[in-house]
Amino acid sequence: MTKVGVLGAGSWGTALANVAAENGHEVVLWSHRPEQAEVINAEHKNPKYLGDNQLHAGLWATGDMTQAVDNADIILSVVPTGATRGVAKKLADVLADLDQQVIVVAATKGLEPHTYKRVSEILAEEIPESSRNGLAVIAGPSHAEGVVKHDPTLITAVSGDLKVAEALQNALTNANFRVYTGDDIVGAEIGAALKNVIAIAAGALEGLGYDSNAKAALFTRGLAEISRLGQSFGANPLTFMGLSGVGDLFVTATSVHSRNYRAGLQLGQGSTLEEIVENMGMVIEGVSTTKVAYELAQKKHVAMPITASIYKVLYEGSDIKLVIQELMDRPVQQEGKY
Repeated sequence: MTKVGVLGAGSWGTALANVAAENGHEVVLWSHRPEQAEVINAEHKNPKYLGDNQLHAGLWATGDMTQAVDNADIILSVVPTGATRGVAKKLADVLADLDQQVIVVAATKGLEPHTYKRVSEILAEEIPESSRNGLAVIAGPSHAEGVVKHDPTLITAVSGDLKVAEALQNALTNANFRVYTGDDIVGAEIGAALKNVIAIAAGALEGLGYDSNAKAALFTRGLAEISRLGQSFGANPLTFMGLSGVGDLFVTATSVHSRNYRAGLQLGQGSTLEEIVENMGMVIEGVSTTKVAYELAQKKHVAMPITASIYKVLYEGSDIKLVIQELMDRPVQQEGKY
């Protein structure tokens, strides 16, 4: 039995904690809101994020990070990207006080504004190697709602150290949740983050009433943009054909469980960004990632016209129908060329 500490009691953090508990591990889920932890322990549910879905009785929640981390073998960081650095700093202090080493896992899909850092890079910067047994990323097509309902789910555990990836694979794999391993951290995180941008665009197409042709074009050319940016950072292009690439893009850009898709849907139906954020009540990672991806594309001189179009709509107030027409009016070229 392994002790798994999960930082972040949102939908995805709770779902991952539930998987580990179902596998017989000791699992402690940390929430920054003690009252949320009390509800989870009393009702074995996380109603705000996962509705009436029942959680495993062995999953225990706490508002005390030390309790979640003490004697843990694996720590999953599942807080929003914008909160990752602050939580990582606190985790580093707790681990230092406990004088222990853990496998630290980035399970959030996003890029940090201003620094453009991937989540694993933030964790590596804030948590010293002396407190780590390894660093990994988990990504793939996996909505929390489906995971807790035992919808067959495949993800990938990625690390520069195969033994670390295999430790995650062994801890999380079960009859309903299958974990593959990989070593392309850059590709996995770029794919996992940027698919949120394309998902917003996909929801917008749905909201505007466009059909399958438009969606297929968006998915194909959107994946090309993701791959181009990833390769500019040294990612393996084949990664984007896998679970953390096309797999994650498909599920996020087609499912009503996706906050990014739902945000785009409301955008296409005429809502403002401010209204969408207020209505959602949860972090929409793709909104901030759009800005980061747009700025990165400028810095790296990578062609990302779809991302630029979503940026114009979200941050410059451009008319969404107009930017779609601008995309269609771009000069034609040979497929595969930048």
